[in-house]
Amino acid sequence: MNDFRSGFIAIIGRPNVGKSTLVNALLGQKVAAVSPKPQTTRKRQLGILTTDSYQLVFVDTPGIHSPRHKLGQFLNQEAQESLEGVDVILWLVDISVKPTEEDKQIGSLLNSTPRRTPLVLVANKIDLIPAERLDARLEAYQTSVKKEAKVVRISAAHNQNLDELTELLVSLSPFRPPEFDEEQVTDSYERDIAADLIREACLLNLRDEVPHGVGVRVDEFVERENGMLYIAATIFVERNSQKGILIGEGGKMMKAIGSMARKEIEEMGGRKVFLELRAKVLKDWRNDENAMMRLGYKIKKKKKTSR
Repeated sequence: MNDFRSGFIAIIGRPNVGKSTLVNALLGQKVAAVSPKPQTTRKRQLGILTTDSYQLVFVDTPGIHSPRHKLGQFLNQEAQESLEGVDVILWLVDISVKPTEEDKQIGSLLNSTPRRTPLVLVANKIDLIPAERLDARLEAYQTSVKKEAKVVRISAAHNQNLDELTELLVSLSPFRPPEFDEEQVTDSYERDIAADLIREACLLNLRDEVPHGVGVRVDEFVERENGMLYIAATIFVERNSQKGILIGEGGKMMKAIGSMARKEIEEMGGRKVFLELRAKVLKDWRNDENAMMRLGYKIKKKKKTSR
């Protein structure tokens, strides 16, 4: 075990650059919710890749952005705290577009991290940009961060150059025993992943004005005697008008969300699932810290420093 490498890899980036898609692709299975909507990931989640010679623990984080509500503050806090005490920082960028203000914000954040922590700049979505423009676009991202960064070009959606990325991350990880059992692929409980998959189904099915106001609480999670998993969950929205859209005419939208989520949960757990969903209004919950806590999002207060 003396030559075994084990590293914690924080994956940071602005919303919708493909962080969860990358984690799922590296693990070869789905542990994180994915959708084309920004801010799909709301909490830090570990994805654990173990072989005979190494263990890479990926810390999937919410996208860093300019928050417009208290939930946004929570998401940024989750992402920033993930950079503490890790072995490698992986900055994932969408190379198909020019750097945004959020990318520059991340560059400033990375400049404040310890110099000894290796930084890997990963250019994702290389399949969406002409090859002759790639180097210039990369340079535009590199100028926003003062730390020296190793660069890898990938397409997470098409599994392109992921072996090269994995080899680099392993080489940057310290020699030490694994932190987790080899069978473990995430630190999230099945119940929590089910809630994320329900929310993912909402994001994929609902109109633009609704998804970010959706929160999911799993009320019951019970394995019945016949081996079937029974899940009852409540989907919260912020306004009555959103509740009508969520349910849909004759309940069609809720049925579509339930059907999609159930299939994903069954695939994750390898067993039949009976999923029961209901909709509720929790007025402006994204700006209500007590309501956020009910859904598992708690903003940490900054400690006052004595002079």
